[in-house]
Amino acid sequence: MINRRKFLGLTGGAAIAAGLSACTGTSGGTNQTTSTGSKELRLFTYEDNSTVGLLKEQIKKFDAQNGTTTTVDSLPGSGAAVYPDKLRTELLGGKGPDVWRIWGGQIGAPFVTAKQAMDLSKYYQKYGWDSKINPAAVQGMTFDGVKGGMPFIALGIGCWYSKAAFAKAGVAAPPTSYAELEEVNTKLVKAGITPAGLGGKYGWDVMRLFEYLLETSAGPDLHDKLLTGGETWDRPEVVTAFTNFKKWQDQKWLPEGSVGLDPAEVELWYVQGKSAYTITGPWTEAQGIQAGGKKSADFGVFELPTGQNPLRHSGFVEGYMINAKAGNPDLAAALLDFLNQPSTHKALKITASVVAGAEPDQATLPLSYQWAKGPATKPFYTIQDQAFPKKEADQYFAIQSDVLQGRTTPADAARKMQDVIKAWKR
Repeated sequence: MINRRKFLGLTGGAAIAAGLSACTGTSGGTNQTTSTGSKELRLFTYEDNSTVGLLKEQIKKFDAQNGTTTTVDSLPGSGAAVYPDKLRTELLGGKGPDVWRIWGGQIGAPFVTAKQAMDLSKYYQKYGWDSKINPAAVQGMTFDGVKGGMPFIALGIGCWYSKAAFAKAGVAAPPTSYAELEEVNTKLVKAGITPAGLGGKYGWDVMRLFEYLLETSAGPDLHDKLLTGGETWDRPEVVTAFTNFKKWQDQKWLPEGSVGLDPAEVELWYVQGKSAYTITGPWTEAQGIQAGGKKSADFGVFELPTGQNPLRHSGFVEGYMINAKAGNPDLAAALLDFLNQPSTHKALKITASVVAGAEPDQATLPLSYQWAKGPATKPFYTIQDQAFPKKEADQYFAIQSDVLQGRTTPADAARKMQDVIKAWKR
């Protein structure tokens, strides 16, 4: 994926509309059997159009080995802002996919709680997934003790930058403190370069900046408690984070009109020479830098400095779930196991695999390798659009947007966030 929250365009909408009419392996499909002997499966995902072809190639291999026919439908839309609702609508209508890709945290949890996703414990045992998959990733797909998903990737968010942009602004090395980061931003603006290529449309992309600012002002312990409702958001540390958030807009450290900009376009500005850096995951090396015809050696990656101990970045787990009403759950599980083979991950060009033996290749993906061997081994906090259920995340995004547009003061934003969290926990 260019990023994990790509957006629904006109062509994507047409494609998914056609795909949703295709046969599925679940009960209620009109063009196939619903018995446990069904050899037809349907996989629903949010792969970007630039990468879904790789997935389909691997699915063809699985089908050839198992005598199956698997339909792959992708909704390269606005990620957590659209995809989970579309999936939920399908499931409630009785025609959901046999297998679907999903994020962990509060995005994936409702499907397990509602028993729409099956408990995969027996398949963990059958295929030995516990011994093959990163334990922390398994925990990220375990909900109230139920192994509701099979982890596929675990990703950390860092700062990916253009060495040429830094050099033009006279920046010799990545910053090692938040104060230094602000100094870097000031130098970049003076050099005529937009520092951070982040877009506010849909909320989740610019959120990566705010959660970093909150980690910096609140520290790990308080930040974690805020995400779970263990402490009030109506406090100075949160006000400081929102104040700095607005400062980034006012100082032109974000693109002009960032609130309305599409991250699908803005994120790659650092590759195209339109910004100095962005805040994203290691997928950007293969599918941003190299796909854009650039050399990895001309770019770099570093963990955003917080001044806190431990130094953490945001992270998330993605995986696959199986429909509790799948026509052939055993075949669906076999598909999941196939997808999590090291050879499959390498063919899919996964740069943040949770499977032993599928680490990024140092020769072909040096920056991803650097990240995997460094920051990826350190603690991370749950990326905030997974920490909250969708309703609360949408409210959170609206508050962020209001702050950037000057409609809400940082102090009011902190109080409003507390109201959102209080209502959620109640």
